[in-house]
Amino acid sequence: MLGREAPISVEKARALLLQHAPFQRTAEIYLAIEDSYGMITSRDIFSSENLPSFSRSTVDGYAVNSADTFGAGETLPAYLHITAEIFMGEKPGFVLAKGEVARIATGGMLPEGADAVLMSEHTHQIDETMIESVNTVSPGENVIQAGEDARENDIISRSGHTLRPQDIGALSGLGITQVWVYEKPRVSIILTGDEIVPADRAVNPGQVRDINSYTLSGLIRDAGGVPLKKGIFRDEYDIIRNAVKGSLETSEMVLITGGTSVGIKDMTAQVINEMGAPGVLFHGVAIKPGKPIIGGVVQGIPVFGLPGHPAAVHVCFSIFIRPVLSIIAGSGEERLQEMKRTIQARISRDVSSSPDREEHIGVTLEERDGELWAVPILGKSGLITALTKADGTAVIPLMKLGIHKGELVTVRLF
Repeated sequence: MLGREAPISVEKARALLLQHAPFQRTAEIYLAIEDSYGMITSRDIFSSENLPSFSRSTVDGYAVNSADTFGAGETLPAYLHITAEIFMGEKPGFVLAKGEVARIATGGMLPEGADAVLMSEHTHQIDETMIESVNTVSPGENVIQAGEDARENDIISRSGHTLRPQDIGALSGLGITQVWVYEKPRVSIILTGDEIVPADRAVNPGQVRDINSYTLSGLIRDAGGVPLKKGIFRDEYDIIRNAVKGSLETSEMVLITGGTSVGIKDMTAQVINEMGAPGVLFHGVAIKPGKPIIGGVVQGIPVFGLPGHPAAVHVCFSIFIRPVLSIIAGSGEERLQEMKRTIQARISRDVSSSPDREEHIGVTLEERDGELWAVPILGKSGLITALTKADGTAVIPLMKLGIHKGELVTVRLF
């Protein structure tokens, strides 16, 4: 596809991209669990044993046969003999007989003959060898049974799951210290524009410092990728073409900023098409900011041409790039994660919009009388610091002329 057509809807653009999933997947590696936080599992993980491997107490108290407490209460306590104490990390070497209890701490192993734990708070000590129970306990009360947490051969984590601290803790509890995960996808960042200079340099009139490579690097890391900053390239066709060609050989996704608006230096689409099939899938989406975005695929590798506007980069990454990056990374949870990144809030003022585009407006969030309100950040579109003040963007859907004060809107959180 070459040239410019009328902008398409966000939904259609995303659908065109997803038609080419799963794209070029990263390799799987066998990694120590302490290095696997935030990694995505490439295989189902099964429990190799019961967890816990023994029945254990969840409270401090007395291991007991629950039948010995039936009917016990403040006015008619049950009298029980203390015959032993259970030490942490040790297997009890005795069997409780009828009418006997053993002192036990939280996490201690229940002895044979016991099926419940009587909390210390529900007892009165008569002497060193006897207590009275003023409460009835049921079988299994205050006990985690062997295998209750996980049974041998249970699936602990399915393929495509992003490992969290609690997942790593569960794996360690089962003695699983290495797991198969996908390598994090590498994303090349190519900056184009004669006016862009490195962030550590002074600017001359007409020049601007590099913002987008830093913004994109953070967004990529946050999405589970590895950013590869390729540098700043002049608006010359051969230079950009060579940069893209080299990036396709070393990464699973390529992002090009600049060169997407109409003009004599609009070369991004041509470069993408020249690199290989299917090439450009769309050039222009009915969205603000971000209308000139280009989305394409070259031999299984997604390639995006992003506008130079920092706000547009942020919005386009959230809507188009992050879902694709999640697929490349092997995640099966992107839809759920996207839902977690959106909330409902009431807009604090009337906001007008053009019906021919989906509009994203930077907002801050405030709580008023127990409800969330989205307060639009007003200002000219080129203001860079507006993003730093925003908690997210309120979405005005396509074909809507605007939103009225108090109306519920969807807010995509940063």
